[in-house]
Amino acid sequence: MNTRFSFLRNGFCGAVSRRKFVTGTMVASAGLVLGESALGQTMSSASPQRKIKVGLVGCGGRGSLIGSLFKKHGGFDLWAVADYFPTVADAAGDALGVDKSRRFSGLSGYQKLIDSGAEVVVLENIPAFMPDQATAAVNAGRHVYMAKPVAADVPGCLQIAAAAKLGQEKGLCFFVDYQIPTDPVNIEVVTQIHDGGVGKIVQLATVGVAHGSPDPPKTANLESRLQKLIWVNDIAMGCDYIGNFDIHAVDAALWVMGERPIAAAGSCAIARPNAHGDAHGVCSVIYDYADGTVHNHFGQAMPDATDGALDCHVYGTTGNALITYWGKASLRNGPGEYSGQVANLYQEGIVRNIATFYENVTQGRSENPTVRRAVDSALACILGREAATRHIRLTMDDLIKENRRLEVDLTGLKT
Repeated sequence: MNTRFSFLRNGFCGAVSRRKFVTGTMVASAGLVLGESALGQTMSSASPQRKIKVGLVGCGGRGSLIGSLFKKHGGFDLWAVADYFPTVADAAGDALGVDKSRRFSGLSGYQKLIDSGAEVVVLENIPAFMPDQATAAVNAGRHVYMAKPVAADVPGCLQIAAAAKLGQEKGLCFFVDYQIPTDPVNIEVVTQIHDGGVGKIVQLATVGVAHGSPDPPKTANLESRLQKLIWVNDIAMGCDYIGNFDIHAVDAALWVMGERPIAAAGSCAIARPNAHGDAHGVCSVIYDYADGTVHNHFGQAMPDATDGALDCHVYGTTGNALITYWGKASLRNGPGEYSGQVANLYQEGIVRNIATFYENVTQGRSENPTVRRAVDSALACILGREAATRHIRLTMDDLIKENRRLEVDLTGLKT
């Protein structure tokens, strides 16, 4: 299997200036743009001040990896785990050295984890569930480290924004784990873009191509779909493929623009053979920004995809640039060119984010600069999804006014 797909298989609502927006993101990565391997020198030189008790919610493939990297950092104590499936929670607990008394399961396992004394709640769970989990963690005075997308619908996104705002007021750290903005080469490319390296931006093109996740027949209730990323195929749980996978590229576009799009139009189709969920395997979306910039997005999650892509191409009046998850990021302006290899980003990006998160917690930083764009990226993907599904031009204002909640049927699931 192409290693690019291994990870798929296993703001707040106001606009701000581009410069102010990117500055907040760069602050989150300050001190972590290093030449050494993030798995080597970065981790061993951390000199943790104290051990912080971590509770991990969602112990599947990515969750277990995240848990192991928190443990490897040296500043965290893997205190508790929670997963809907008790066998998964136990396997993670064994691997991470978590006492059996602090392994929880069922839909309410996250609350028991919060109550167990964890100082940090790490959410590597199904997007539909994470807004309630994050809110409960903040209400209990816990720091939050969470995956993308932050939610599957508009009410969930707004709930995350509110939880992060409350966390800031309480002096709590709230961090969303995107990897592309942590890479030194990507950071340099975006810095040069904001310094006029491609002239005025006139067009963006983002691409998300992946194999997709298994989509077996549905059973009597949702239990069979709460594992092995099957839930990605159900829009109400996973936010659709544009929101679960392509969002990395869309987020890079928002990083460049410093604001979210104001409208979108497009088309989509389920397309994959033998589909049982309603998620769209192919989509084409055109986003509009307030300054007239056009953003074309192409997404494909099909079993026959031979190669993967998570790219953001930037076209300006004097040059062009590429921000990427894999391969080389670059900027060209006439005869000049800057480029560099984006290396092992799936793992090293997580390591850099965990290191930043530890510094934020131990140094009392609660500005939480990753949240606003994570919320806006999720809203942008929901906007694209809804415009493409309805085959209309839909504005962001109208989407938020609708505030439509996607219901997940929990009948028959273990609490």
